[in-house]
Amino acid sequence: MSFRYIGSKARIVEAIIDHIGEPDGGVFVDAFSGTGAVAQAASRAGWRVHVNDHLLSSAIMSYARVLSSADIPFRGLSSYDNAVAALNEVKPIPGFIWREYSPASSDHGAVSRMYFTEENAKKIDGMRRQIRDWRERELVTTQEERVLIADLMRAANRVANTAGTYGCFLSKWQRQSLDTLFVERSSFPNSVPHATMGTQDVHQVSCKPEDTVYLDPPYTKRQYAAYYHILETIALGDEPEVEGVCGIRPWREKASDFCYKVRAAKAIERLVASLPARRIFLSYSTEGHVPITSLSDTLAGIGQLSVHSLQNIGRYRPNRAASEAASDVGELLFCIEKTKEAKRVAA
Repeated sequence: MSFRYIGSKARIVEAIIDHIGEPDGGVFVDAFSGTGAVAQAASRAGWRVHVNDHLLSSAIMSYARVLSSADIPFRGLSSYDNAVAALNEVKPIPGFIWREYSPASSDHGAVSRMYFTEENAKKIDGMRRQIRDWRERELVTTQEERVLIADLMRAANRVANTAGTYGCFLSKWQRQSLDTLFVERSSFPNSVPHATMGTQDVHQVSCKPEDTVYLDPPYTKRQYAAYYHILETIALGDEPEVEGVCGIRPWREKASDFCYKVRAAKAIERLVASLPARRIFLSYSTEGHVPITSLSDTLAGIGQLSVHSLQNIGRYRPNRAASEAASDVGELLFCIEKTKEAKRVAA
């Protein structure tokens, strides 16, 4: 994946899977799947996986990573390679992304939104319309459509004129943003266990006692629905009313309690306590809203707890000033085994 995603576990995914262990007959439920790094590792380790994220863009990115080539034969377009090649030949059109997220936005407003060059924005519009057309004509399946949308989001991200998120655009064109947008094919294993996808609020995700649930909630005030709003628009293929200098789509209905300092602790406690799964793994950071000692005490009251320090990773750095000021962040994995008697186990 080419995403710099807030809270990404790409650098510590192997350590997480080592603690989760081998498949035990249940489903691995990745309830905040993000870009799908942990879900993909679990799938490759032999788990049946269910990915879920309240953002469709994240759910699609994750789901595309837990499919096999057998799941996406692209019979209607002869092959996956042909589908990607056809996308790259699509005629650019001046659609919604061009109108709102390129300098063309100054034609109907006071702001020249420099997220994409006009040509790249038109290519995004043309490709997204082509994917929709293929699906409506049943030339691609739902799974194939999601793979192509994920490929398009990755391609758009590579040429986005941002510091890593879509909370705002940069005032000067960066070198990579002037490159021509080009969709690259993804690689898929020949076979993996069956995977499913959901886009529910995390409190609505269903699981069974025999399942293993992995939780990677937001740690800080950054609301993902606002920070990745353009990817969400590409995933949905809609044309929402946008506002402000940055043209952010409506997002507050997907605001997360985990991003508010006064709500985060109770939100985590309520979620973990409500899950029927006997094995729950929670990733959390030393820079999170909830102090680690307080979180440990809370989780120890729900089940048998072990806490594992994985490694220090660099804090998210959106710009040079942040890079110079940032220190490393400690990543912890809380393992909760639900039993009748709550007991904390030091690790």
